[in-house]
Amino acid sequence: MDWQVSRTGHLALGARKLRCALGKGGITLASEKREGDGATPLGRYPLRRVMYRADRVERPVTALPVREIREDDGWCDEPDDAGYNRPVRRPYAASHEALWREDGLYDIILVIGHNDDPPVPGLGSAIFLHCKRGDYEPTEGCVALDPDDVRAFLAEARPGDYLVID
Repeated sequence: MDWQVSRTGHLALGARKLRCALGKGGITLASEKREGDGATPLGRYPLRRVMYRADRVERPVTALPVREIREDDGWCDEPDDAGYNRPVRRPYAASHEALWREDGLYDIILVIGHNDDPPVPGLGSAIFLHCKRGDYEPTEGCVALDPDDVRAFLAEARPGDYLVID
């Protein structure tokens, strides 16, 4: 199934429209996405796996693969590194972001298949669906939902489904 995310900041979940935050850099074609531009890439992306903070939230109910986030989990965002746009273990020598965060944004993460098969250096990393900040403040390029809406979406999502950002 294709799950639609509109440029206006809504994800269609059946008859419901879930409000979502998109990138502070706006929306861009996937071919024009660049590391650090803050833009959400247009495109059709497979749903890969779910990660969550077991110390803060319950395991999400989903048919997708799920694992707990560990304190040393990171995601490489250094285009010149062999681990670019891949999960890494911290400490890690190259630039990366920590997945174990105190702000709650990554309490539940859905990894989508943007620029990962294989990763092309510089075309964007760590594009996730995750929990929103505040009143749907813009993201660094991800799609962010209310935590209850993340859970509702994951309960419906299945292996082989896609997130379509259009």
